[in-house]
Amino acid sequence: MGKKVILITGATGGLGSAMVKHFEKQDVRLALHTYQQEPFDVNCEHAWFKADLRDENQVKNLIASILANFGKVDVLINNAGISKNGMSWKLASVDFNEVIAVNLTAPFLLCQGLIPAMRTHQFGRIINISSVVAQTGVPGTVAYAASKAGILGLTKTVAKELANLPITCNALALGYFDQGMISEVSDEMQQQIIAQIPKNRLGGVETILTTIDWLLKDESDYVTGQTISLNGGLFT
Repeated sequence: MGKKVILITGATGGLGSAMVKHFEKQDVRLALHTYQQEPFDVNCEHAWFKADLRDENQVKNLIASILANFGKVDVLINNAGISKNGMSWKLASVDFNEVIAVNLTAPFLLCQGLIPAMRTHQFGRIINISSVVAQTGVPGTVAYAASKAGILGLTKTVAKELANLPITCNALALGYFDQGMISEVSDEMQQQIIAQIPKNRLGGVETILTTIDWLLKDESDYVTGQTISLNGGLFT
């Protein structure tokens, strides 16, 4: 089969860049997606691809470019995400739709475009990044919560559609970690969040990375359609 090809969307964000640095140490090839942020240097076996995930045509072109460059994608990590906050009766529909486009429609399109290659190569791992917010609801996050809840439904359905093949699809429902969107939250708000977490701290990104490592192993092939909660006991 050769080296596994791993596609990471949102690879320049806090969590995405941590994934890149982690996988660079492994014997894999990386297809790395970015939108606005400048890509950082990676070795010559890896490649950057730019696309606006709000635009369906750009997502389809992204898929075509990656397959033309690498010939396959073994692992799809739908990591890219945005949030537009506001109470449900105040949030503009254009903002709601933008969040859905990036956080839910783009992962659907990427699954749709890459599953045929996974079926051909008889191997695939799809890992969708969701959120504890989808499980609990948080005031002011109606678009984000809806998009991440949609990811859970997408994950379960795709997993059942592919269950007769050596392809799995799982979701990570992340709590609050020390990298990623937490950087947009004030220190005061972070302390309020930590006070609600039974572990009484933010999670370390290593927890996410080691979970992904396990899901990529052959030994994980009986685990599919699952929502794996990493949240320090915030939602049980």
